[in-house]
Amino acid sequence: MNLKIVFEDAHLLVFYKPAGVPVQSAGMGVKDCESILRNYLHEKMPENRELYLGVVHRLDQPVEGLLVFAKTPEAAAALGRQSAEGKMEKRYLAVCCVDNPVQNLQKRGELCGKPTENVENMVDKWIEKSDFLRKNGKENRSEIVRPGTPEAKKAVLFYRPLKRQGDLELREIRLQTGRHHQIRVQMAGMGTPLAGDRKYGNVQNGSEGVDNLFPALCAYHLELTHPQTKERMVFEELPRHPLFSKFLSIG
Repeated sequence: MNLKIVFEDAHLLVFYKPAGVPVQSAGMGVKDCESILRNYLHEKMPENRELYLGVVHRLDQPVEGLLVFAKTPEAAAALGRQSAEGKMEKRYLAVCCVDNPVQNLQKRGELCGKPTENVENMVDKWIEKSDFLRKNGKENRSEIVRPGTPEAKKAVLFYRPLKRQGDLELREIRLQTGRHHQIRVQMAGMGTPLAGDRKYGNVQNGSEGVDNLFPALCAYHLELTHPQTKERMVFEELPRHPLFSKFLSIG
């Protein structure tokens, strides 16, 4: 299994992670992004015996999308600070199962091609969603709980609907916090779970004829400052999940 390298230089490496592939080792015999990239770099530079590859941020195993790895300790520290301070912008596209009619769809426009060609022109404002989440490590899931619940952490995201097709809705999401399964939990808590989400939602809703092994969620937009040149860099990848083809020209 190959990862798509989107950008690479001496300091960092940006790539597209397919759904179902863990970022780091998930057990014996399970291929992960870190190992695949290390093998790629060793094959590219076999003379480099002290190869460095640092994990900057992560995506849940079922989630597809863009990730950046650092190729030097200095780049890892700089990129890590950006991620921790919210200066590394990450946006997601999600297909949610909705039951209630969406009003004034005409205002939303028609979406086709790359999301950002249309996203910036949307009239809808970002909607804030704030909850307190508690992680259940034994079951590898999180739940929405009341404020003040022991071990609960505040989770904040912003989302906006882009287009509706029947009982499915395409949404763009940006995180303010990075909690365990945050997008999946908060969308489900609104009564609009991600299509194909076996843990938090209804995998049958809107999925006729589609093999929904994974939730329809993609980290499609990544924006960061280069640790050496200080250039602001923007990367985008269209989702591969088949349900996105109802809304986007994903080829």
